[in-house]
Amino acid sequence: MRFVHLLLSCTFLFALSQPLLSQLYPYPVTVPPALSGNFGELRSNHFHSGIDFKTQQVVNKPIVSIEDGYVSRISVAPGGYGLALYIDHPSTGHTSVYAHLNSFSNKITEWVTEQQYQLERFQVNLYPGEGTLPVKRGEQVALSGNTGSSGGPHLHFEIRDRATQDPLDALEFLPAIADTRAPDVRGVAFYSFAGKGVVNGSIQPVRVTVNSDGAGNPLGLGRTINAWGRIGVGVKSYDRMDGQANIYGVKYVRLYVDDEPVFSSTIRRFSFEETRMLNSFVDFEDWKKRRSFFMKSFLEPGNTLPFFETKNRGYIDITEERPYRLRYELEDHAGNRLTYRFTVNGKKQSIPQQSPCQNWMAWNLQNSFMEPGFTLHIPIGNLYDDLCFSHEVTESQNHFSDHHQVHNRPVPLHNRAEMWIGLHTDTLRNKDNYGVVRINENGSESWMGGRYTRGGMTLHLRELGDRYAVAADSIPPVITPIEPGSWASQRRIRIRLRDNKSGIASF
Repeated sequence: MRFVHLLLSCTFLFALSQPLLSQLYPYPVTVPPALSGNFGELRSNHFHSGIDFKTQQVVNKPIVSIEDGYVSRISVAPGGYGLALYIDHPSTGHTSVYAHLNSFSNKITEWVTEQQYQLERFQVNLYPGEGTLPVKRGEQVALSGNTGSSGGPHLHFEIRDRATQDPLDALEFLPAIADTRAPDVRGVAFYSFAGKGVVNGSIQPVRVTVNSDGAGNPLGLGRTINAWGRIGVGVKSYDRMDGQANIYGVKYVRLYVDDEPVFSSTIRRFSFEETRMLNSFVDFEDWKKRRSFFMKSFLEPGNTLPFFETKNRGYIDITEERPYRLRYELEDHAGNRLTYRFTVNGKKQSIPQQSPCQNWMAWNLQNSFMEPGFTLHIPIGNLYDDLCFSHEVTESQNHFSDHHQVHNRPVPLHNRAEMWIGLHTDTLRNKDNYGVVRINENGSESWMGGRYTRGGMTLHLRELGDRYAVAADSIPPVITPIEPGSWASQRRIRIRLRDNKSGIASF
């Protein structure tokens, strides 16, 4: 009951503060507000740190500062946020961020251009002083665009804690956007823990697709789930908003077992140092294989994300032969809630025992694996859970090294592990032409790079589960003119750059 009281108290306080917060800032866009992405959405290797405003599928819509302040940072880059502004607001303790812009206002553009000429480069990361570029609430500071790593015209907008630069849910500080649609349920997954539990006679995850009726209401699981021992569950869910075809992340996820709270997540803020920990929150193997996001409702020991409340870290112990009643409550920022109920049958069954492990890696220790022609060093703080590591070697005459399968399934790393692959043939005079390639399931190769050391190649990994070898790239990029006859009349030169392996490093 203490857990329930605490949860309700926090919810009550949040509800009281919400009307005040929602009046704090105006919208940064001058078109009717509509979102293509919300805060905390699950993305590849990270949580979405802002909200994405639609700009009517075009660029050059006016963007305004949400409050008095000063431009504290300006980024100009071909990738990432493209053209981006960071504005500090000392009176409120926030930093606002405006990304993928097409251009800055005249006074900002003049200052940036001067700095670029002084530095003699286009790509810059600038930090104006407090008195250099002051702005007022509602002042136009830019035009919207599609620069950087953007998939279409929009404004990526963030509100950050000025002291820590932690991103916050910007919707908590803006006027409400019309939203009466609750989240939906796309699937439920069941996980057993090796040597401790079993689901439907197996230790493999059981992932169930949840279908909907004609009105969009989720149907039942459609299959029986029998379990025994320690298990965990996960849910695949997305949110919707009025008048929009997009899908969004779910802000609140709560799991109950027999009406007792077991797990809850509330994504309101996080740090950029933590954002990669998303890979522990989701079913990483399913994401890698199917590009599907199941949110796990239990915590691996290395998961320290700050927005969870759990009982027994979300683990469920099935110890009685009876039905266990589970329900998810899925809620969005506007308070629209969906409740989804399902049953797990407690059924006594044999729990497969773990085979002896020769290469055990503990999540809270530094781990190393060494064999002739291969080493792997994983610093402490990189694994989210214990691991029985496997390494498989296959001879290859088509590469400068053997093939190395680095573990038998996808496993995320929080930072980087260091892998070294020895060469069985070292014939290149220019060692910079060597590079590690990832050998994909279809046989294609992806150039990963690395550096030549001790008769082999060293590469830093962000995940395990792939196959690697050492190849070479000694062929320069190809430059192809595009319609050169029109260059003079159009007053621009168009060319196509291609490289068959390592890619274009600079141009």
